[in-house]
Amino acid sequence: MASLSGSEPTHPVVFTTQTPYPLPSQKFMIPASWKRYQLSQLVNKALSLPKPIPFEFIVRGEILRGTLAEWCAEKGIGEEETLEIEYFESVLPPQRMSSLPHEDWVSSISCQVPGYFLTASYDGALRIFDYSQKPLQTIPAHSAPATSICAVPSDSTDSFLVASASHDLTARLTRVDLSTPEQPKAQTLASLHLHTAALSSVAASRSHILTSSWDSLIGLWDTSIPDSDEVPLDDTTGENRKKRRKVADDAPRPTRKAPAAVLKSHTARVSRVVFGRGASASSSAHSCGMDSTVRTWDIENGVCTSTITAANKPFLDLALTQSGTSALVASTDRTVSQYDLRAASSSATTPSVASLAHPATPSCVAVAPAPSGAESGPTATAAEHQLVTGAYDGVVRLWDLRSTKSAVASFKAWEGHASGRKVLSVDWARGIVGVGGEGGVELWKVSEGERALPS
Repeated sequence: MASLSGSEPTHPVVFTTQTPYPLPSQKFMIPASWKRYQLSQLVNKALSLPKPIPFEFIVRGEILRGTLAEWCAEKGIGEEETLEIEYFESVLPPQRMSSLPHEDWVSSISCQVPGYFLTASYDGALRIFDYSQKPLQTIPAHSAPATSICAVPSDSTDSFLVASASHDLTARLTRVDLSTPEQPKAQTLASLHLHTAALSSVAASRSHILTSSWDSLIGLWDTSIPDSDEVPLDDTTGENRKKRRKVADDAPRPTRKAPAAVLKSHTARVSRVVFGRGASASSSAHSCGMDSTVRTWDIENGVCTSTITAANKPFLDLALTQSGTSALVASTDRTVSQYDLRAASSSATTPSVASLAHPATPSCVAVAPAPSGAESGPTATAAEHQLVTGAYDGVVRLWDLRSTKSAVASFKAWEGHASGRKVLSVDWARGIVGVGGEGGVELWKVSEGERALPS
């Protein structure tokens, strides 16, 4: 046992970590007056690190903010009880980089294509910006507010398909060619017809598209562009023909595409659908809805394989952790809940693994990006626990699932506006968090070290 104090009160501590910097397994007698800074100095000194690394510390699910003595007094922990403290790397707090001009609310932003930002707006247009924030394309794809946008994964970052969803009852597939920056090209090739109410989200794999709608249905589509219409022009139930005719009158009409399958199980509006991760990415999907359920789908057979039911928690958005084993779901009850997708429950309601309380309704969730080229190890483990949420109070919060009592960092989007601006969409990739909402788009730098936490 290593003692680090003379007459000063001490507390027995065992350190653990998932970083590449583990301490030898032993018990330390830590002065009760120590805070994060002294503990970080201890770890650095014990490891003889050539360059100092600042660390943060978690004690029983809470980040240590004050002294060890203050924490123990608050929790009623006796001085003889050994504490297990986990440590991890600190990084700089989020920094605002820039904004992207929009004339209308931005309902969706994607940062997943290297070098570009994609946005969907309430004016029905899709927009593409490069990393210098230069607007490259404005695509009038929809005749009503566009609600969701994503790129179909491909090996090319300059020529790719963009999938979008809208209140005009359709999803669209648009081919974008940015290989010549001076003359970018875009053409909407197909319109996807199934839904009889507004579409809420769209997701894409290399070979398939998923759409969700307020009509309680989920559509599964392949990404091929048909040579001729698969849905007759006169099959326009619930569509506004006049609005549709206004969209790009001089452009070739997109081919009308039918779904490969329809997934039915939700009993109310479906808010979000996503593909699974890992080995089951191409064959599974997960969705959430206003019926307070999270559902898992076998999309090859078109059936719902499991249902997580919450008590009076209409769900607004869903994201999967990097391992694909947990769902993070935003709800109108001002929480983001974590559910274990592997846990079968025979009870009427499924308990959440963790709950992140918000002062305002959280509208969107995004998880930390997986480290490039790293499928496992300490960095990948860290990404498994990090997420960012956006809420109707205009605040974006960074969380860690190992410390769920409060956000570890936060920032207010569109600071300086007299009236509050709701956040409607967040995305996180390559150290950048894109924020879309009533104020347009803001881009924030969020460091991708072991953890995204303030120093």
